[in-house]
Amino acid sequence: MINKKLPSINKEQIQELLPHREPMLLIDNLYNIIPMKSALGHLKIKTDKFFLQGHFPGQPVMPGVMIVEAFGQAAAALAAYSIDKKEVENKLVYLMSVQNARFRKPVLPPNDLYLKCSVDKIKGKIWRYKGEAFSNDQRMADAEWMATIVNRND
Repeated sequence: MINKKLPSINKEQIQELLPHREPMLLIDNLYNIIPMKSALGHLKIKTDKFFLQGHFPGQPVMPGVMIVEAFGQAAAALAAYSIDKKEVENKLVYLMSVQNARFRKPVLPPNDLYLKCSVDKIKGKIWRYKGEAFSNDQRMADAEWMATIVNRND
């Protein structure tokens, strides 16, 4: 699944691209980066993650909305990585819409969740994506979404 010939970035490098911080930074690594086209996000799901504390006690399940957020963060990191650093300074990537989200199997800890994100279309500052989430080579979820790049504090 991970192609070592393609660029990858770690959590510290992701923090240089995204404003997200703990506990809301969900992406641990971004692999297989093809600028302006696709990347593979990775999230290590541990039982101590904040979103598992009450969802559900005794049988924790990663909420679907957090999977969608992880898709968005992986895609935002791909967009920020793809564009000239000077151009993305003081910019944010905002999620605009989510379509056709399907949650096929529950994501249970401990686990590694991989998020395949691909750019479907770019029109100005609006990017449209498609993604699939995998764990243990099984498709757990998929979605389509749109995001826009805006000036910080607008």
